[in-house]
Formats: sequence, C-alpha cells, structure tokens
Amino acid sequence: MKSSFPFQCSFLPKFSIHIETKYEDNKGSNDNIFDNEAKDVEREVCFVDIAYDEIPERYYKESEDLRYFKSEKTSRGLLQEGWRDTQDPIMCSYKLVTVKFEVWGLQTRVEQFVHKVVRDVLLLGHRQAFAWVDEWIDMTLDDVREYEKQMHEKTNIKVCHDQQEHSTNSSSLDEIEIHDKAST
Repeated sequence: MKSSFPFQCSFLPKFSIHIETKYEDNKGSNDNIFDNEAKDVEREVCFVDIAYDEIPERYYKESEDLRYFKSEKTSRGLLQEGWRDTQDPIMCSYKLVTVKFEVWGLQTRVEQFVHKVVRDVLLLGHRQAFAWVDEWIDMTLDDVREYEKQMHEKTNIKVCHDQQEHSTNSSSLDEIEIHDKAST
C-alpha cells in the first residue's frame, strides 16, 4: 500500500514537504523500499520506536504509553524493550520525507527543523494509532473511509477558519460559520 501527501505553501513557493508512505508486513528490514523514487538523493534512515522514543512532555499521556498499554480487544501491548523483534503480527510503515526550503542561508536549518517536527508528528501519530486500536479494530473499510472524509472536512474547515482569522475578508468567514452550522 502506498500514499503520498505533497504539501506546498503558496506564500512560500520555495518550501515543500513531500511524504510518501509504504506499508509492508515486516519489521523494517526492507532497505530498498524507496530506491526507485530516490536514487540520487542523500538520505538518512531513522527508525521510530513507538514505545521507547521520547516524545515532547506536553504530548505525553499515560493511556498512550505503549510500555504500559494493553488492548482489551486484541491483547496486543505492553511493548517491552526490543518489541520489534518479538511482536507478531507486525507491520512497518515506511516514510520517505523530502523537505525543500530553497532560501540561501536558512536552507539547512529549516530543513533539519522540519524533518525533526515531521518525525515527532509521525511518532505521536503512530503511538496513538496503536493505543487507540480498541476504537478502530472493528471498523470496516467503509467506516474508515467515512471517518477519513469527516476528518478531512473538519480539518479543512478549521484551516480555513484559522486563515480567515488572520485575514481582513470577513465574508468568507461567514461562509465557514454557515457551513459549520450546517454540518452539526
């Protein structure tokens, strides 16, 4: 399975983030999963340990600490040190993250910072996906697609709303509020 989310910021045309995802039924052992896509690109491989890598303290929740979490529905959990070698079933989510910030003098710092932020977001998101397994394990593919659609709409409304708060155009904000009321 593969997915890509290229994000570009229109007010920073020299800035882009491209995240490509592939899933495989292994423990992260495929070193060549993205070789066709990035032959001439300098890469650094980072393993993200959803149980033992540190997350920012403000995001820590004991209920999402996978060293102490055990799923009631699947009995998965209590990930011990070295869990990647002992857990079954296991799936690896491979991410190829490409950041470009083509502004002289800032490029390296900004790209390194964005890579760290993306890593932190992926770590937190994958921890939550595991910790919330009891909420989604019984969902059908149609249920998942409907949930994705709802979250996409809510995210777009929030992003538009936040952008409008910083803008002087209030008529668009009224449209968002009307849409918000219609969807509730």
